[in-house]
Amino acid sequence: MEKLIEKAMTLIEAMPYMQTFRGKTFVIKYGGNAMIDEKLKHSFAQDVVLLRFIGINPVIVHGGGPQIGTTMERMGKKPTFVSGQRVTDEETMDIVEMVLGGKVNKEIVNLINRAGGRAVGLTGKDGGLIQAKKLKMTKRSEETGETEIIDIGLVGEVTEVRPGALEALDAGGFVPVIAPVGVGAHGETYNINADLVAGAVAGALRAEKLILLTDQAGIMDKDKNLISSLNKKKVEDLVHKGTIGGGMLPKTRSCFEALEAGCAKVHIIDGRVPHALLLEIFTQSGIGTEITL
Repeated sequence: MEKLIEKAMTLIEAMPYMQTFRGKTFVIKYGGNAMIDEKLKHSFAQDVVLLRFIGINPVIVHGGGPQIGTTMERMGKKPTFVSGQRVTDEETMDIVEMVLGGKVNKEIVNLINRAGGRAVGLTGKDGGLIQAKKLKMTKRSEETGETEIIDIGLVGEVTEVRPGALEALDAGGFVPVIAPVGVGAHGETYNINADLVAGAVAGALRAEKLILLTDQAGIMDKDKNLISSLNKKKVEDLVHKGTIGGGMLPKTRSCFEALEAGCAKVHIIDGRVPHALLLEIFTQSGIGTEITL
C-alpha cells in the first residue's frame, strides 16, 4: 500500500506542472546515448507521447553524427572534422541527408508511433522550414598571424525558421521530428549542427522550453559538480575560464539564441537517465541545468 500511495503522491507533485504547461510548446534536442541505447530510445518515445497526451506540444530535433560516420566508413569515405565541424563535400552531403532525413529520422518517428503517438518526420527542406547559408569559419595563421577563411563545404547556419509546417502539424495533433538539414537561397542543401537548429526552432516558436539531451548530467563546475541553475553572465564566465568547452559550446550558444528570440527557459539534461524528460519537467528539483537570461 505504501508504494501505491507513493505513486499517487508522485502524480500529485506533477499536477501543477501539467496545468502550467498545458498548451505550451517544448522543443527537444534528441541526441547522444539516448539515441543509441535501446531501453533509452523507448523511454524517450514514451516520454514524448505522454507529453502530447497531457496537452504539451513536443517538437523533436535530432542529431545523428555517429550514424553518419559509420555509414561513411562503410562506403569507404573517411570522416574529416575541423574545429568539431564535419567537412561536408557534395558526396558527404548526400550521405548526411540519406542518414539523417532517412534512416535516423524514420526510426525516431517509428519509435514514437509504436509508443502510441502520431509523429511525422521532416527535414529543414520541408515547407522551407530551415533557411540556411554557408557557415564561414576562420582561423589565425600560425605563420603570418592573419585571419584565414576555412572552407568546410556544405556546412550551414540557420538564417530563418519558417514554422508554418510545424504549426499545421501541431494543430493536427502530430509530433514533428526534424532532421537538421537546411536549404539555401538557391536550393542548395546544408548540414547544420542539431543544437543550433533546435535553438533556432525554439526561438521561432517562442517555446516554453528548449530541452537538450546530452551525455552528461548538465553543466558542471571545475570540480565536476552539477550546476543546477545559470544565467547568461555566469555561463560566459565559465566559458572564459575554460570550464565550459568542447561540445558544450554550441549547446550554450543554442540556449541563448533561443532565449533571446523568446523561448522562456532552457534545460540541459542527462539523456542517459531513463525518463529524463519527465524527471526534469515534472519534479521540483529537476535533474539537470536550467538556464535563463
